[in-house]
Amino acid sequence: MVRSKALAHCGLVLLSLWLCIQSVPISVDKTKEKAKEEELGPPESADTGLHYDRYLREVIEYLEKDPHFREKLKNANMDDIKQGKLSKELNFVQHNFRTKLDELKREEMNRLRMLIKAKHDIKEGNGQTVDHQALLKQFEHLNHKNPHTFEVDDLDRLIKSATNDLENFDKDRHDEFKQYEMMKEHERRQRLKNLNEEDRKKEEEHYEEMKKKHANHPKVNHPGSEDQLKEVWQEADGLDPEDFDPKTFFKMHDSNGDGFFDESELEALFTKELEKVYNPENEEDDMVEMEEERLRMREHVMNEVDTNKDRLVSLSEFMSATKKEEFYEKDEWETLDQNPLYTEEELREFEQQLANEENDINKKSAELQKQREELERKQEELNAQKLGLKQAMEEMERVKSQSLNADVKQPAAPLTAGEHAPVVPGNSQPPPPGHQQQDVPVPRHS
Repeated sequence: MVRSKALAHCGLVLLSLWLCIQSVPISVDKTKEKAKEEELGPPESADTGLHYDRYLREVIEYLEKDPHFREKLKNANMDDIKQGKLSKELNFVQHNFRTKLDELKREEMNRLRMLIKAKHDIKEGNGQTVDHQALLKQFEHLNHKNPHTFEVDDLDRLIKSATNDLENFDKDRHDEFKQYEMMKEHERRQRLKNLNEEDRKKEEEHYEEMKKKHANHPKVNHPGSEDQLKEVWQEADGLDPEDFDPKTFFKMHDSNGDGFFDESELEALFTKELEKVYNPENEEDDMVEMEEERLRMREHVMNEVDTNKDRLVSLSEFMSATKKEEFYEKDEWETLDQNPLYTEEELREFEQQLANEENDINKKSAELQKQREELERKQEELNAQKLGLKQAMEEMERVKSQSLNADVKQPAAPLTAGEHAPVVPGNSQPPPPGHQQQDVPVPRHS
């Protein structure tokens, strides 16, 4: 719901109406005008749900501060914007605003680089093939070949990307809801498989009882019909339905007084009808389904009333719709439970897709487990080698130490009988080989 409201708000800005319907005409005296440095705080508008939401809103907020661009924006129509005519007015925006836009673009480029790197690393880490074309799509709202300055092409790209993405936003929400419903049914059937016969029967009976309780509700009026609006007039506004006046009703529920119903203001008109079907305190009522129902109601009214397809309902469009035959529709609005969102075949395909994804995950898990076991085995071998090497080094050190100790402590070999140690005079030469030393008689004293 929050994203839906944000979508409407940002859509107004992009389609050139947000500024002109919110402000009174401004007379600009350019002789007295002084360029002021603007400080931009956090964007005030709600989140659009786009991945470049902040960048989009900050660019728009700076541009609408420039008097020249503001005036051109007021006078532009949707076709001018889509064809890029408004983007060319960027050349006349004051220098200080252009400088700020340059800074915004550089910040956005840095954010995208970090985002792309993170996605790339995650996919590489999971062993997934990186889709580079899909990653480059993240840059479609700006000219990434010029990363430093904000130019006409950047504004043109931003407007076209946001317009296209916002138009597809509701379709994406419907697809997500369909997936949600199929997953819910898949999980219910899986639970039944794990129950015994008796418990399964009780569960099925309880399920059917909840369906009946949910379907048992007061008549839901067709959204945008006279009966539906009169009900709001009576129950929400406290006025007599006999006094219902479409023009007064429009002004009362144009909450921001801009002369238009935006998407969030339209959705607020359906609350009374939705309360007939959904109650957050009831087990049988799903609040996710309620928001999908609200979206369907808003789309129905927009298709019937928004003749110029600008995602806004003007007073003139609203008054014209009250004169159409559809405005007096008396048939009950068919709720989601009366409109199956998927077939059994689609559910089987969805479950097969889930099974394939589970098999892929199991295979990858098994491969990772094998890799882990192989790494652990190699680590054990490496530890064993390190231990063997350590023991060999210790043994070598022990042998070396013993050898050194033995050399230090070993005594000289003893002389055999009749063997004399040679005496070498200090300045004499050693005796020649074969020379026999004669004993010299020592004189004795008498």
